[in-house]
Amino acid sequence: MPQTLLPNIVEFMAQIDPFDKLPPYCQRQIAASIKITYLAQGERIHFSTDQEDCYLYIIRTGSMEQRKTDGVLRAKLGKEDIFGFSFLQTEEGTNSHAEMAYTATAMENSLLYLIPHAKLKVILEAYPEYAQHFAAQAQVRIQSALSVVWSDDEKGLFFKKVSEVASGKVAIVSADMSIQQTAYKMTVEERSSMAVITDNGKIAGVITDRDLAKRVIALGLSTDKPISDVMTVNPLVIDHDDLVMKAASMMMQHNVRSLPVVKDDQVVALLTTTHLVQEHRVQAIFLIEKIKYTDSLEALTELTSERQAIFEALVKGNVGAEIIGQVMSMLMDAYNRRILQLVEARLGEPPCLYTWVVAGSHARNEVHLLSDQDNAIILSDDVSKNDRMYFQLLAMDVCKWMDACGYTLCTGNFMASVRKWCQPLEVWKEYYRKWASNPEYERLLNISVFLEVRSIYGEKVLSDQLQAHLHQLLGESRSFLTILSNDAVSTQPPLGIFNKFVLEKNGQHTNTLNIKKYALNLIVDLARIYSLSAGGELTGTEERFRYAHEKGVISEDSLKDVIGAYRFITRIRYAHQLEALKNGEVPNNHISPDMFGSFERKHLKDAFRIIADLQDVMKLRYGKL
Repeated sequence: MPQTLLPNIVEFMAQIDPFDKLPPYCQRQIAASIKITYLAQGERIHFSTDQEDCYLYIIRTGSMEQRKTDGVLRAKLGKEDIFGFSFLQTEEGTNSHAEMAYTATAMENSLLYLIPHAKLKVILEAYPEYAQHFAAQAQVRIQSALSVVWSDDEKGLFFKKVSEVASGKVAIVSADMSIQQTAYKMTVEERSSMAVITDNGKIAGVITDRDLAKRVIALGLSTDKPISDVMTVNPLVIDHDDLVMKAASMMMQHNVRSLPVVKDDQVVALLTTTHLVQEHRVQAIFLIEKIKYTDSLEALTELTSERQAIFEALVKGNVGAEIIGQVMSMLMDAYNRRILQLVEARLGEPPCLYTWVVAGSHARNEVHLLSDQDNAIILSDDVSKNDRMYFQLLAMDVCKWMDACGYTLCTGNFMASVRKWCQPLEVWKEYYRKWASNPEYERLLNISVFLEVRSIYGEKVLSDQLQAHLHQLLGESRSFLTILSNDAVSTQPPLGIFNKFVLEKNGQHTNTLNIKKYALNLIVDLARIYSLSAGGELTGTEERFRYAHEKGVISEDSLKDVIGAYRFITRIRYAHQLEALKNGEVPNNHISPDMFGSFERKHLKDAFRIIADLQDVMKLRYGKL
């Protein structure tokens, strides 16, 4: 290899996992041993038991397809992907070369870097602390990678609240101030890259130093003009209590470098990309970015394993249940939005305004591996009969592709692809009027699903108007909460372990506990009713309980108890789903009593008792017509 290429190769390798884990001197040693080869489209590399020279291959440019000896697809690889790990065998008793043999074919003209196994082994023997990153067994490498991604430092950043990370330096100016005065405030007084413009105490817009360069200096605009002439109106903001991960996701989604941080609708700080240094690599953030730039629906389906790996890393890292739900919801949001964009591109521009709303666990930001689709479309009232066909096709395609990406179709048919749930705003309002005035069983089921909805795409104002209408109706219907409460307490948690434990008696899940039906759903119902009784419009389970406490509906002790119970039961559920995932099984909510040791049994008893106590209080307060 020409020595002139060495610096470029070292720089390239230093950005690729797992070589980025190695110290620079190891990277240089490996780079110096590299052979470079070029494969034309269709050329193959055969891996067999009798080959003498083995290499680890890095795809510099191009793409490769791996197939086993029987022709079954093994993997598709692209730029910066690595293969050839299987022949880095270092221990006896592992899979034979024959079992791991395969053929790699260039799908297009490809440039490869070849690292001799012999050289790599010498380096790893000298530095065994890095050997796990290059293990022959895929599961060892995956575990190694995840443990790096979810280091304590990284959790400390991305799972902190925005208020813990953002800078207090932010320029705040009034809308009538001049461009020159604003620039002075930003650069001299506050040394801030953004100014927030207010009008009568409310946020009217923002301006960044880059905006000033493009909109003022480049165009020769007079700096005596008011800043309101060049500001960005309706700016994105982030709440001080939101996760840094959510803020980072917003920055990538909308391609912005700064976000004003608000508390009670007042700007208190500024969060910029400089707070999110490159060293803090969180896999979920990169997956959201991948989803955003995926250019085909088919390509989105290939990212499922990455989403599962993120879930595994979160659970194994003992990240809080509330945060896991938020992260998985952000990923589901990203999939749903991108699929909507790609389907719209295929069908053409929508003929009228609409918004895509999600319901259930997705709306509550409590997504997990079993979360299915609960969604709907709210159309503007000027939609024509012909326009309706467009949205039916849109909804069917979106739901189909969400299913292909691992978000299963709703068995209850609460999806936008069902015509009943793809309606103009006025029809939705009529639905709610009927449900609230006469909540019979079917109507009660419908409103239970759509009591919490969240707009993730389109004209959010349509969803806001519908939610305002709903809460007005609930405030006028005295009997609604009573009927909702009676339904909620019709199922009770199992207070005995295990002789009185509520177990399925027949079918596929005989002698298992349905932890969703007999625990988590009960807590979700409690949070919904307690929050609604206080006029709350929040959707998340924990935030609903906190709101109910703030309004004096539940005591501080009850708040701590029920949130503790909710988090513990959710943790049990996540652990069960993770175990199924590791065993190659389909995750479910049915847990065998054999899984529980004394620790779990003890705390489950406490959790179920807390639920039962809150149900009793709710029956006394709301359970009489």
